Amino acid sequence: MTGKSKRPIGIGVIGCGNISMTYLRNAALFSGVELKACADISADMAALRAKEYGIRAETVDGLLADPEVDLVLNLTIPAVHYDVTMSALSAGKHVFTEKPLATTAAEGRRLVAEAASRGLLLGSAPDTFLGAAGRRARRLVDEGAIGRAITGTAFMMGRGMEHWHPNPQFYYQPGGGPVLDMGPYYLTMLVNLLGPAARVMAMATKGQEERLITADGPYKNTTFKVGTPTNILSLIEFRSGATVTFGASWDVFRHSNHPIELHGTEGSIRLPDPDTFGGTVSLSERGADWRDFDSDGELYGARNWPFAAPDRANYRMLGVADLVRALETGEAHRASGDLALHVLEIMEGILASGVSGTSVAIEGSVAQPRLLGEEEAESLLAPAKAAA
Repeated sequence: MTGKSKRPIGIGVIGCGNISMTYLRNAALFSGVELKACADISADMAALRAKEYGIRAETVDGLLADPEVDLVLNLTIPAVHYDVTMSALSAGKHVFTEKPLATTAAEGRRLVAEAASRGLLLGSAPDTFLGAAGRRARRLVDEGAIGRAITGTAFMMGRGMEHWHPNPQFYYQPGGGPVLDMGPYYLTMLVNLLGPAARVMAMATKGQEERLITADGPYKNTTFKVGTPTNILSLIEFRSGATVTFGASWDVFRHSNHPIELHGTEGSIRLPDPDTFGGTVSLSERGADWRDFDSDGELYGARNWPFAAPDRANYRMLGVADLVRALETGEAHRASGDLALHVLEIMEGILASGVSGTSVAIEGSVAQPRLLGEEEAESLLAPAKAAA
């Protein structure tokens, strides 16, 4: 479906949990999209979201059959991402899914192939790399501010979920763990800046065999067995020749490692948490003092989320708006299924290397996403928002 759209793209949301409120709220920011319907395994939850945002509550089958729904926004739990996305593609709908694309690379490849065979667009979170901080870092790297990237580090480290989540057990079982849960944010940003990966090596351990739930809820003060590594250190070799250490851990109380740093022949750059659209990017040219580029006043960088994280810039839905623009122009969209598949292959390779103790080649590749220029980024806004 390319060419000029005659009407806004109708969006149907499947999965009405907490993350859906972010997407539903942010939809009003962007042009070319119109919320139509929502569905959930819980009819009550779908009815609640429908009332909050003035859309129809439908069954999943009803939403997939709805002629006003052009694109399905898949916000279900990771275990059913594949089934819901495949069903939506089979129904002739474009899809944008929350991360990960699927729980295995084999499933991800089937989804990408299915979308291509049907002439449909498939996109996937995270789209955070399209925020102000990600765009600034990409421009600096593209302009040669650090020269040729040689090495770097990326760290996602914390204490895990059991101190705040009432039933965190699933995070610590196969298919969970810090790499699959949080890796997409870091690895997508690295691929955006450095291009595709070629090879990975990793070591994986468990900090504890059992963990104690201290969060309020029905399982408070009970323990559960850990079924997947919670502390992974990996080395990623990119096709460009750059090598980056990526650490992901739920066994760290406190640390001072920067989320992402890259070092090249002309200088160094550091990035904020890639799970947000904003934050400060810093540049050191040939060893000079860090020069900070704050994003608070920049497009998709301002702190805008008044609820659980008031210090965050949260513009989830930006990747959907970019996909919709691709439907109009025929150009490649950026938070694509191809990109998400490559990141999934990297994560699967890291976990496999942690088991085997040997390096794992990343067989697939992907084109580095096009830089989202400032003029195009602004054009994605709804007219009233762009004029504000």
